[in-house]
Amino acid sequence: MRNGRTLRLGVVAAVAVLAAAGCTDDGAGKGASPGTSAPGSAPGVSLPSLRGEKIEVAAVWTGPEQANFTKVLKEFEKRTGATVTFVPAQDPIVNFLGTKIAGGSPPDVAMLPQVGAIQQAAAQKWLKPLGPETKAQLAKNYSKGWQDLGAVDGTSYGVYFKAANKSLVWYNTAAFDNAGASEPKSWKDFLATAETISASGVTPVSVGGADGWTLTDWFENVYLSQAGPEKYDQLAKHTLKWTDPSVARALTTLAELFGKPSLLAGGTNGALQTEFPVSVTQTFTGGDQAKAAMVFEGDFSAVNIAETGAKIGTDAKVFPFPAVGEGAQPPVVTGGDAAVALKDTKGAQALLTFLASPDAARIWAAEGGFLSPNKALDPAAYPNEVQRKIATSLIGAGDAFRFDMSDQMPQSFGGTPGKGEWKALQDFLKNPKDVAGTQARLEAEAAKAYKG
Repeated sequence: MRNGRTLRLGVVAAVAVLAAAGCTDDGAGKGASPGTSAPGSAPGVSLPSLRGEKIEVAAVWTGPEQANFTKVLKEFEKRTGATVTFVPAQDPIVNFLGTKIAGGSPPDVAMLPQVGAIQQAAAQKWLKPLGPETKAQLAKNYSKGWQDLGAVDGTSYGVYFKAANKSLVWYNTAAFDNAGASEPKSWKDFLATAETISASGVTPVSVGGADGWTLTDWFENVYLSQAGPEKYDQLAKHTLKWTDPSVARALTTLAELFGKPSLLAGGTNGALQTEFPVSVTQTFTGGDQAKAAMVFEGDFSAVNIAETGAKIGTDAKVFPFPAVGEGAQPPVVTGGDAAVALKDTKGAQALLTFLASPDAARIWAAEGGFLSPNKALDPAAYPNEVQRKIATSLIGAGDAFRFDMSDQMPQSFGGTPGKGEWKALQDFLKNPKDVAGTQARLEAEAAKAYKG
């Protein structure tokens, strides 16, 4: 699905782009109240009347993400007459859903943030296959790679509504200008830039180490660029052990940053106590005297940047995660949230159809902090040029991407707070010298999870 050659072609395209940086067909369905579409949108997907039907949608989103997704659900309500309730879910969401199902009250639809979660839920026979209308939208609007990620053993279950480019470094332009720093292209340059900024009196890098998933993203970007796509795929499937020398090499590379507390906002302890949203906002609060000059994370960081009042494209800019190693390419790691049905109802299937259409994607895209893998979405829907370039690079890459490694793994290893890979990498951030011990713990936890 995503071979090494096409990945590298996609990487080049993505880097080039970044560097340069309605109503339904029949109104609102039979009998449904007409709804409004986002400004400039053309008539889109046809939806049925669902007047009087109640639909529950579970997701782990909070804050601005929950608020923006609720706007999407409100549009669905207008078009169909259904009543949709957002159900806040705990992470890991598979455990949350298991409890709901055991109690006889599963939500109609859930947003699953890991490929492994889809596979696990399908193995438990919790999921309902996509209906013909939804599959038609997928075939029309999504590349094969994204369609395949939502399928298990040839059966389509998931619609990837929200994607992420997780190979970006956002930076405070005032802090960079004050230090006389420029955008680095390689890992060596990145470390040199960090030292330059540190010498100017500003701590260079903000790390949200309290959320273990940010540390898996650090590792994956280093590993993909340094070890290459073939080993990346092998490690994701655990056909390559975590005790492999390539893992030691990637951890040793990370330790070049993590092992220097002076380069981390708040030092090691501060990084371990900083949650992702704060890691972003503290980078863009305080002008050229912010708590940090750079923060690594996906395009969704734009939502948190907006909360600070910093203007993306002026106060906040972005560069691709630097290439790691001689002759290496910058990595392109993606993530995403897939909508799945847990009830075989008309309402659940209609909502999945809507989420697979550009009509739904257009609503959140306009709010920012969102990236859609839907190739039918007009890039003009995004609120600024930076996000339009990020989105265009993702779509332009086609199937040439690698999905977040931890999201492909069993959730007990790759997606559970305080356990598995998340905990092992937090321990590594605390003690970056312990490369061998970290590898041993990762392999022991992975072996247990994959065996299970």
